[in-house]
Formats: sequence, C-alpha cells, structure tokens
Amino acid sequence: MQYILLQAQAGAQGGSMASSLIFFAALFGIMYFLMIRPQQKRQKEMQKMLDSLQVNDKVLTSSGIYGRVVSIKPDKNIVVVEIDDTNKVRVDFQRSAIVQILNINTSVNESK
Repeated sequence: MQYILLQAQAGAQGGSMASSLIFFAALFGIMYFLMIRPQQKRQKEMQKMLDSLQVNDKVLTSSGIYGRVVSIKPDKNIVVVEIDDTNKVRVDFQRSAIVQILNINTSVNESK
C-alpha cells in the first residue's frame, strides 16, 4: 500500500515539473517577442541607415552635433563631419556615432 502511495506522489511531482517547464518556456517566448526581437529590428534599421550614409548628407551625431558628411573612410570606419561651413571645422567620428540622417527628402517624408 505504501508503495502505491509513493508512486502516486512521484507521479504528481513529475507533473508539476512538466507544468513548470511549460511555464518557463512560455515566459521565455513572451520575453523574446517583447524585448529581444524589437531590439534586433532596431539594430538592423540602424545598420541599414549607416550603410546608406553618403557624402553631403546632413547628420546628427550621438553627442548632439549637427553637421554635413565631408568624407567617409570605410577602412577605418570613420566619418568626417563638417560642423561649421564658414570656418570649415571638420571633426572625425566613428560611423556608429551617427544617429540620424537629416536629408531634406527624409524630413519631408517623416512629416507626412
């Protein structure tokens, strides 16, 4: 009789373990769709924007500096940005420091 009760308890514990595994799998699935997937999407959009960067594009850097791209050095991953047209002040930035491209066509399309 005790043997049957022990097997019943072991079976009940196994069922609770399966339900907890299902719970954690569902929790991971929810976290993936709410946190990981949107971050990957943002990274792809950012990489696409940086790949489309061209000379004479108006840009905004991560430090809040507005300027115009003068040259791109792809081997060093550096973008030269002119921040003052009258004095020809040019600053080197890493390509990843460019946050946004501010072309006239882009800003008109965003406002619609």
